[in-house]
Amino acid sequence: MRTLTIGGLTLANLVFTVVSNSGLKLSASSRGWQRFLGWQIVGNLSGLLGVLAFTLLLRFISLYLAYALTAGLGFLCVQIIAARFIFQEPISMVQWLGTLLIAAGIITISWGK
Repeated sequence: MRTLTIGGLTLANLVFTVVSNSGLKLSASSRGWQRFLGWQIVGNLSGLLGVLAFTLLLRFISLYLAYALTAGLGFLCVQIIAARFIFQEPISMVQWLGTLLIAAGIITISWGK
């Protein structure tokens, strides 16, 4: 049950991170204040929910591990899911290499637990 809770809170944080960053990107490219404000609300509310998921995650695992999982995986999810697939932004081979190194770093930090 503990592992399921940790996985669920980590996943929730990642989903909220992607939604938050996507909402803020949509806000930045919006025309008109109503769309700008609407996407700001989506982005900031999702960001708040991500912080709450992270805070709950800290009840179950150490700060260094929680931060490595959420910040590292959050970066990867935003880059791959939001930037590449949602917004069709190109990712160079060097950036893909960096992505692999970040993933390797997260795995290495997790092994230390």
